[in-house]
Amino acid sequence: MTVDRQYVLSRAAALLTRKATASMDEIAKAAGISRATLHRHFAGRDALVRALGVLGIQQIEECLDAARIEEGDPVAAVRRLVDEAMPAAGFLAFLYGENQLYEATEMDEAWARVDERVIALFRRGQDQGLFRIDLTPGWLCEALYALIAASAWAVQDGRVAQRDSGRMVAELLLAGMKRSVEK
Repeated sequence: MTVDRQYVLSRAAALLTRKATASMDEIAKAAGISRATLHRHFAGRDALVRALGVLGIQQIEECLDAARIEEGDPVAAVRRLVDEAMPAAGFLAFLYGENQLYEATEMDEAWARVDERVIALFRRGQDQGLFRIDLTPGWLCEALYALIAASAWAVQDGRVAQRDSGRMVAELLLAGMKRSVEK
């Protein structure tokens, strides 16, 4: 029987989104394969998480592309980015937490590419006088990631309705970073 690696990764991501501490046995069961088959594809949890990290970066870059964050009004671009990211918020929350546990230069480089694009959006908003300049673009980038992760956990715990989470992330982030007009 041929096992589709992408299918296994998608099932692992779906499970780990809901249960970040899932064992390799639980992941194998979710993918409909044996633990031995899972280990033939991924030597252990580290290898699986690294593969999930690659998948996550791919999904994030697709979100950035779909949101067209380099285009138009920066405020609208932030809203588009949040809207595009929310369907993957649980997976991104898993990666956000798990990423701190592993050293992987190639993942650091990939995250740096993503950060660069998001930071450029926030810098553009600052240059246009729309976003506060006392908050660095790097900080705003981290705040965005943290809010997306927190919203996923809040949805998972039933404290926030999924349909409201994107709006809540965008409104809180934008309210904190938009420049107020002096009277």
